Amino acid sequence: MILVLNSGSSSVKFRVVDLADPAAGERGLIEKIGEPGGVPDHAAALEQVLEGLGDVPIEAVGHRIVHGGAKFAAPAVVDDEVLAVLRDLVPLAPLHNPGGITGIEAAREKLPSVPHVAVFDTAFHATIPPAAATYAIDRSLAARYDIRRFGFHGTSCAYVAGRAATLLGRPLQELNLIVLHLGNGASATAVRGGRSVDTSMGMTPLEGLVMGTRSGDLDPAVGTYLHRVAGMDFAAVDDTLQRHAGLLGLAGVNDMRTVLARRAAGDEAATLAFDVYCHRIRKYVGAFHAVLGRLDAIVFTAGVGEHAPPVRAASLAGLQTWGIEVDEARNAANERVISPDGARVAVCVVPTDEEHAIAEQTAALVL
Repeated sequence: MILVLNSGSSSVKFRVVDLADPAAGERGLIEKIGEPGGVPDHAAALEQVLEGLGDVPIEAVGHRIVHGGAKFAAPAVVDDEVLAVLRDLVPLAPLHNPGGITGIEAAREKLPSVPHVAVFDTAFHATIPPAAATYAIDRSLAARYDIRRFGFHGTSCAYVAGRAATLLGRPLQELNLIVLHLGNGASATAVRGGRSVDTSMGMTPLEGLVMGTRSGDLDPAVGTYLHRVAGMDFAAVDDTLQRHAGLLGLAGVNDMRTVLARRAAGDEAATLAFDVYCHRIRKYVGAFHAVLGRLDAIVFTAGVGEHAPPVRAASLAGLQTWGIEVDEARNAANERVISPDGARVAVCVVPTDEEHAIAEQTAALVL
């Protein structure tokens, strides 16, 4: 059994994965760590998890780490040296990596006799070529501070790309795909032969598609303008773009289900939010089609991608001349392939399972 941990600053999401029986295994979430009504720290949270698991044999622990920077292009067995590098990378992901590091430290203390593996959201995108990964800023400045496109959702993208190939009955190495991971965080990734060649998220998860609370693509001067004209300090600007933008900023809610319900009722703000959201996706589909040259399939995944037919339909509307179509009945029924028979580009809906993917990568490295 492999214990998969996704540790945040105040929560630990866990799942026990049996690779021989993916449907089996305990899962859960410990919240309010260090807050009133919760456990005092991550060590106490892990102790609670392990007590709940009883005598379940844990062979290894896989840890989700959001940002591996340029240091980690593959999963890594955690030791003191790896932990030191992870601490050095905190400035690249100050909202995500500290919780992951704390979770690793607590888990190593509670389970010292089993291997621990860090699996990085950024690793899958290490294959992005320099032309796509490089920002057009001063080269010495970029090199000094590791400023480049790293990309995220890589664990999900790699998993979904493989499952899409199986669904289509074709070798992954022969396929050109666009993976649309649409959840509260959202990204588009161009995948050629199983390798990421471009992605919408950048140095941080803020760039790219419209998200639940994040703005996605934005003129960089907006931040300096708000600082200069509105008197906002840069911490406030960052907070606005990270936590009060996206669907929340446009419609007042960050849940696409609520946006869809309000849009159906004629709410203008929700309608605009929906239109902006889908327009941005369609724009990236066109861009990544150009990057790939030939496109075999578009793959929707994650909460919105898997469960919001109106988003899928609107995001691909008007692309019929490119061989991209959505069958209305199949889409409404949430079928796995929602394009018409014979369509030049298959449109698929593939559920993601990041915990299973982390378990697979952990087992491949240490078991």
